[in-house]
Amino acid sequence: MSSGSPFKRFLARLTHDRSIGFGLEHLGLTTVRNPRVMALIVLAFSIFCFIQIPKANVDGDLLRVYAHSGPYYDAYAHLSETFGTFENDLYVLVNSETLVEPETIERVRDLAFELELNEYAVGTMSPFTLRKPAPGGGSEPAVPEGMLTPDEVAFALIDLQQNDPMMRNLITPDLSGVVLIMFPNQELVAERGAKAMIDNLRETIAPFQAAGLSVEITGPPVWTTEMLNAAVDDQVKFTVYGFLLGSAIALFALRSIAGALIVAATPFLSVMWAMGMILFFFGSFSFLTIIVTTLVLVISFAESMFFTFNWLAYWRDGMEPNKAVDATIKLVGPATALTMLVSMVSFASLSLTPGQGVREFSMAGAMGAFLLFACTMTFQPLLLKLALRLGFKAPPKSSRVLNAPLPLSWFLASRFGRPIAIIGIVLTGLLLVPYFLIQPRFSFEDFVANESTALTAAESIDEGVGGVAPLYIRVPLIENDPNVGEVDYQRIKIVHEILEAELGENKVISAASMTNYTDAGFTRGEVLDAVGPFMRQRFVTDDGSQALVTGFMPTIIESDLLKDLVHRVETELVAAGIDDAELGGFRILTTFATDDIVRGLQMDLSLSVLVNLGLIGFAFQSFRVALASAIPNLFPILGTEAWLWFSGAGLQLTTVIALTIAFGIAVDDTVHFLSHYLHGRREEKRSHEDAVKHTLLRIGGAIVATTVILCAGTAILVWSELPQVAMFGSLFVITLALAVLGDLFILPALLMAGGKFFHPLGKIKVRTADHDATPDDPTGDTVTGNGDAITGDDGTGGAAPSPGRA
Repeated sequence: MSSGSPFKRFLARLTHDRSIGFGLEHLGLTTVRNPRVMALIVLAFSIFCFIQIPKANVDGDLLRVYAHSGPYYDAYAHLSETFGTFENDLYVLVNSETLVEPETIERVRDLAFELELNEYAVGTMSPFTLRKPAPGGGSEPAVPEGMLTPDEVAFALIDLQQNDPMMRNLITPDLSGVVLIMFPNQELVAERGAKAMIDNLRETIAPFQAAGLSVEITGPPVWTTEMLNAAVDDQVKFTVYGFLLGSAIALFALRSIAGALIVAATPFLSVMWAMGMILFFFGSFSFLTIIVTTLVLVISFAESMFFTFNWLAYWRDGMEPNKAVDATIKLVGPATALTMLVSMVSFASLSLTPGQGVREFSMAGAMGAFLLFACTMTFQPLLLKLALRLGFKAPPKSSRVLNAPLPLSWFLASRFGRPIAIIGIVLTGLLLVPYFLIQPRFSFEDFVANESTALTAAESIDEGVGGVAPLYIRVPLIENDPNVGEVDYQRIKIVHEILEAELGENKVISAASMTNYTDAGFTRGEVLDAVGPFMRQRFVTDDGSQALVTGFMPTIIESDLLKDLVHRVETELVAAGIDDAELGGFRILTTFATDDIVRGLQMDLSLSVLVNLGLIGFAFQSFRVALASAIPNLFPILGTEAWLWFSGAGLQLTTVIALTIAFGIAVDDTVHFLSHYLHGRREEKRSHEDAVKHTLLRIGGAIVATTVILCAGTAILVWSELPQVAMFGSLFVITLALAVLGDLFILPALLMAGGKFFHPLGKIKVRTADHDATPDDPTGDTVTGNGDAITGDDGTGGAAPSPGRA
């Protein structure tokens, strides 16, 4: 490559400009140079995004999170395509203390038939729709009509309960309840939505509840609909409350209504941009991408606060307010650009882990980070200059409450910098121990809305009947007989017995579980024909090449227990010579795939930390900056992981995402601190100690304000009806609270304790009286042999006051 190549010229200019934002802040400078053109671009893009908003919807399919995540998803998809599964079925639990009364049982029969006739149903399974082989051939109702006495009803139900493999899990032992299962029409559900189906179903059962029956609906479609409703409610609540909280905090910080509106306007537009582009690219929100809008809101509030604080500081120092906008872009823009890049790297690192949901979240987050930066660099300057045209006056200095921790921070850093730095380094090192000890954990109830009636009904079914969480074993067959030949029957029977030994008696159904009928003289073909073609397919494929053994587990089961159960079953199958059988099911998918995803995300987090620290060091042209930023940014992440380990919460999907994104956001304050410190050393020719103190007092209030905004905005998540989202909010607040301790107390202490190590930070050289600028050294600066900055003014190492100094 020649010395005059574009790449080398770019590097030379980058080094000469010393921009930690890699020149991306020029977007803001272009805005102030061409305000009308940029205003039209901002307006056009905003209109485009606003047009997308009416299309807003949330996809409630939890499988979207795990799609294409690995072998467990592939196994589940294969099972669903081959047999269909019970995962989309609706369970209707009917309870009555007088169930065995003829009048009551007939009302339940009527309900079963109403369900069968429902437009959303392609089939149902219940004691009333089930038929059993008749002695003379053909089949007959399992529960006869026209029974006259409670004894007749009780005898019919007990007979089914004891002898029919499917009815054992649908009739409670005390004969006080039955379970009716509806198989939804998936095409109609996809067209109209699960919520419409459930509303329709509730209308169907309402008259029967009024007739003295207790009827509850449960099953995965209900759970996901409840999650969807909670997610939508959360999004509205978080956006509105987060915006109001951020505005209130901005008002408290600036003590100006107009100033608070200026701070709040950019976050509002950033959220609209993010929502519009997510809907444009993905068509809908998912349970993960819906979090991005909240993150964009709180991060944008923080950046808007930094921008406004610095603009007002320049203005109060005597600079003309329009020029103060330009100066703020030059000072804050590079740091904002670098924090945007750090956030984008944090989000982008998530895409290394397989899973459609995680990758969508990664892309949406990276896009949101860029959009909020673009909004800050374009809309914010335009808004400030418009406000000045409309007569905006600088408000009084910010609230003293925000600056209250700063004198203490400086006192500790200047007097006890070394011991605080040592404690910070040692403590961060010790926190690595829980980082390596913490294990992934999956809990199904964490994905279900709090106080879910559907979950309560599912637990009632678990206790009284058997369970609504299926575990499947696909068994390849040898004879290819649709009616199951003897060799294949024995093969299915072995698998059935292995699974039944783990789940309990009568908790498994298969082609080998209908022995009561075959012992009575019916052929396996007659028995399979009696259950109907829809249910027959859930036992054996039409070509007889594969069979399905289904076990029913409790809805709530610890992930460790489920993993142990699966491993034991797989070991038993191999020992029995059936090593080609395949286990699957939604619970297996979510448990094992979550483990893989969480471990991958944790590796992504580690990689993100290393890459971002390297990026910061490269941007500042100093590995010393990377070292200075490492401890205050590792401390909050490792501290939060330690809390997860000690509390037993473990690593879950959203917790690792929270930690990864919180790291990217926590770096924000560190970068702004170091950027101001470097500006004080380079541009204002301050000494090392003076630059640390000036930076702390100059932007410490903004760091406190932004942290309060971030914590307050994200703390709203703690009240989410979805435990996973609530956990996300809790971890975010904990991480950011630890981050502000790192930035206000550990980072200044590290800089002060570092002494001469940090004096020549970022190739800083200070002009001497007898050293002129040269082409290689445009500033004409130099340093003493020990790295201490000197000047020709008063010999103190400080520079004469400049218009921008506080």
